[in-house]
Amino acid sequence: MKPISLILKGVASAGVLFAFTLAADAAEKVRVALGDVVSVETLAFAIAMERAKDRGVDYEITSFAKEELSIQSMINGQSDIGVGTPYSVIQKSKLPLKNIYQMSRLVFFPVASVEYKTWKDMNGQPITFHARGTGTEAIGNIIAKREGIEFGDRSYVPGSENRIIAMMNGQIKATVVDLANKNLLMSKAGDRFHVLPSLDEAASDEVVFASEGWLKDNREQANIIVEELHKLWREMKADPGVIEAERAKRNLLSDQPKEVLDEVGPFYAEAVKEGVFAPLEDPAAVAKVDFSFYTEAGQLDGPAESLKVEDFWDLGPLEAAKKALGG
Repeated sequence: MKPISLILKGVASAGVLFAFTLAADAAEKVRVALGDVVSVETLAFAIAMERAKDRGVDYEITSFAKEELSIQSMINGQSDIGVGTPYSVIQKSKLPLKNIYQMSRLVFFPVASVEYKTWKDMNGQPITFHARGTGTEAIGNIIAKREGIEFGDRSYVPGSENRIIAMMNGQIKATVVDLANKNLLMSKAGDRFHVLPSLDEAASDEVVFASEGWLKDNREQANIIVEELHKLWREMKADPGVIEAERAKRNLLSDQPKEVLDEVGPFYAEAVKEGVFAPLEDPAAVAKVDFSFYTEAGQLDGPAESLKVEDFWDLGPLEAAKKALGG
């Protein structure tokens, strides 16, 4: 569900290893599994890891074609840290994984033909989602329940950018898309489509998580990584321009065309404004929203009120980060 216009071309195959590492004779690397490619959208995470590297945390990122593959690498003991949404895996398989930081929130936008003025007009009408059981469909289910409506036929088209193209070609009249593609649709066809009200609270989209064994044996490294994430996310909230400044300073994504690099500043400015990226100040509140959303989505067994933060999160690194950063 990532905006293709923001993704680095030609690196989507599983197992691609990126050169954000120290020398081969350095200390053992932290193995990071990314269920995506390194892109404009994941640039902030790469910057935080580079800052951690400045403090002695050597690492390597392996990019997988799908989140499921990155989580599987964690299950198989091939990675120490992952990026994804492992709530269901943690609960249903009892795997020793714990969330340690919320990287981004599921800020998606329902868009529809202007003939559907309100959600009530969508009652019985067809709608398209990314795939069965994904966040886009969960958003639709929650909204339908809230509005007291039932959608008609459901279809599934992976990729927000593909659904936007289908909308502009007249093949889709309503769907749920990410921030970048919502903006693209409105800029190109704002006279034909509009944005319908979404959810009041956004659940986690990407969470940084780690194996309990690695957290136990590498607490200092975990603390540094989370501290750098939290520090950068706070800086980003105050000034989203820090991401482009750090990208240029560290020469990241330097092989990308100018039109891709030109997206960095505007993307982070709007993503911070819309709440895609926000410092994890209240993990209990974040977990509560996640429990509610993913229970409704069918990815967690509820009731949501019965789920415990400590069963899914290790808050030790965040507490250490806040202490180091002064609260």
